[in-house]
Amino acid sequence: MRRESNEALGAGLLFRSPGFFRISDSGLWIYALGVQMKNGDIVRNLLAWFARNARVLPWRRTRDPYAIWVSEVMLQQTQVKTVLPYWRRWMRTLPNLEALAGARPQKLHKLWEGLGYYTRVRNLQRAALIIRERHGGRFPRDFDQVLALPGIGRYPAGAICSIAFDQPKPILDGNVMRVLTRLYGIPGNPRARATNARLWQLAEALVRQAAEAGARGLISLHASRLARRVSRPCSRLNQSLMELGAVICTPRLPRCPECPVARCCIAYAQGRVDQLPALGPRARVTPRRFVAFVVTRGDRYLVRQRPAGGVNAHLWEFPNIELAPADSDLERAARQVLGVRPARLEPLATINHSITRYRITLEAYRVAVIRAGRVTTAGGRWLSRSRLRQLALASAHKQILRCLRALTCRSASGSGR
Repeated sequence: MRRESNEALGAGLLFRSPGFFRISDSGLWIYALGVQMKNGDIVRNLLAWFARNARVLPWRRTRDPYAIWVSEVMLQQTQVKTVLPYWRRWMRTLPNLEALAGARPQKLHKLWEGLGYYTRVRNLQRAALIIRERHGGRFPRDFDQVLALPGIGRYPAGAICSIAFDQPKPILDGNVMRVLTRLYGIPGNPRARATNARLWQLAEALVRQAAEAGARGLISLHASRLARRVSRPCSRLNQSLMELGAVICTPRLPRCPECPVARCCIAYAQGRVDQLPALGPRARVTPRRFVAFVVTRGDRYLVRQRPAGGVNAHLWEFPNIELAPADSDLERAARQVLGVRPARLEPLATINHSITRYRITLEAYRVAVIRAGRVTTAGGRWLSRSRLRQLALASAHKQILRCLRALTCRSASGSGR
């Protein structure tokens, strides 16, 4: 039998039974035993390290599956420091499932404004409505029922069930993927089907090891020279894997000498930490250029709401158009968007930002028109700046609004001298 098959057996199947597999091939038995012993060391060291070093995060102070679910959705492709104020504001405004289910879409988008990937927030409300209708308003504990909710894949379902309910469900996000590929020295692309399946097996083996050892009372931590049994081992084990990837086993400059499982790490022993995970070439960056036009009628600005189904769906923005990098005919572009020829175009700001693989440059211009009443609104609305602050704007267009506010403040300061 090949070594890969042995490892899959030892890391995946072994932990479905409290005992060892008694296989006639003594070499395979010894190998499986070695895998279990290694995983046992990993689990003990991670739990002890996490107990001493875990960051204090508000969603770690609760077992409320709703609060944990919201945090997991917000943390997808978003850093903890960014999520913290959003999560606190969300929980103050929508503290439970019923509040989320009954919230107006405008409120949801405003609470999410700046986090990006707005499909996530719409799926949150869709899932809340399903929980209210099919589960009596109580967050389901069954893994398959959680997995069936809109916007919840295998990773967030595992995170919710393990963290909130201490179920032995595996997790595999970007941080855990990096930890496991290095720890077990896995050379393939972790997003490739076979390698990804192998990583899920390893993640499941570890969380089951934690659950079984915890059930038998075999895990103890040493704090203040006193041993104490670990409570909620599945929750803590999965969180320790995420934490390790976030603060120690980082993509660049990992802090291997401080790692609690460095002695078990194959990549560290072989000097291959900087080579793993082998993610392959990144998607090619594509530059895009947009021009936005800020036109006023009295103290009101023309804005429009993005249609459903596209990027930044339902968010508000200033009228804009995508142009080729070398296109310098801004008057033609303004006439195309606004329906009138501008009397004057004044540069306001240039904003650079990214959406997935796109590197976007947004040029904003203040537009003077002879008669604002002839401007083509095309479903847009004329709104005051104070009203705009109440709406959810696309991030780049929110920066335009800040530039307008700063310009007004400078003008007021200058006129007061």
